[in-house]
Amino acid sequence: MHPLPSDKPTASVKPEITISSASGFCFGVVYAVEVAEAYLAEHPYLYCLGDIVHNDEEVRRLQAKGLRIISHADLPRLSGETVLIRAHGEPPETYAMALQHGIRLLDASCPVVLKLQNRIREIDRPEVQLLLLGTVGHPEVVGLLGQIQQAEVFVVSTPEEVAALPLDPNRPTYLFSQTTKAPALFEAVVKALQARVPHAIIADTLCRQVSNREPKLFEFARSQDVVIFVAGRKSSNGKALFSICQAANPRSYYISSPEEIQWAWLEGAQRIGIAGATSTPQWLMEKVKAHIEAHFESVVQ
Repeated sequence: MHPLPSDKPTASVKPEITISSASGFCFGVVYAVEVAEAYLAEHPYLYCLGDIVHNDEEVRRLQAKGLRIISHADLPRLSGETVLIRAHGEPPETYAMALQHGIRLLDASCPVVLKLQNRIREIDRPEVQLLLLGTVGHPEVVGLLGQIQQAEVFVVSTPEEVAALPLDPNRPTYLFSQTTKAPALFEAVVKALQARVPHAIIADTLCRQVSNREPKLFEFARSQDVVIFVAGRKSSNGKALFSICQAANPRSYYISSPEEIQWAWLEGAQRIGIAGATSTPQWLMEKVKAHIEAHFESVVQ
């Protein structure tokens, strides 16, 4: 993200390199990967509906073990096969299609997401105005929208969008959120909605395992000279957490693989921190650490 020269840094002392404890897979992703690996240990292949995680390096690792990424359009031709549902969850239509075509589902939907889906179904009535803070097209959001059959629904991403909605203050109004959104953004959207509909019911559906990482990550980034943030380019959570690092430490750099590191970034650094998203595997952060260590070893020698 910062086009600097790629010369190796000069150093007489090897820096201290630390991986943030507030980084790496959340429990939902851990479970999905474990389900996939357990199945692949006994079968030659497994279909997965979409990328199992928004990290290309981890997807490639699992593809080498037999994971096959498919789309919803592929389901009709997979009669008799087994398909993994990833942590993001799916709409009811996916389960119906699987039943129709005789597909066995391995459901690794995150329990936090499933609870949110259930809460949305419970208030799905024609008179309801439902606001969902989320990213349009994100798989979790697609799964959540699939639960709604009757309510009027608005997907929003900023407080400004809430201010512009054609809301009726006299109708029952609910606010839910994609589980991985930032708490500060959620609070801003809450204030914007309450200014329009004071009686709106606010459902805080953020995943605390994700949101609780933010203050820890901020302190970690502030304690380092440089932060190397490792995440997939498609990771919404990665972009959000990287912004936390940048706010704490302007010398924060986003990479998706070790080869993207530009050594001039590390010039003069004695404390180098490595952090990642909830979709970043621990092994990839360890690989980045080893890559940096190897280069400093050669510089010092």
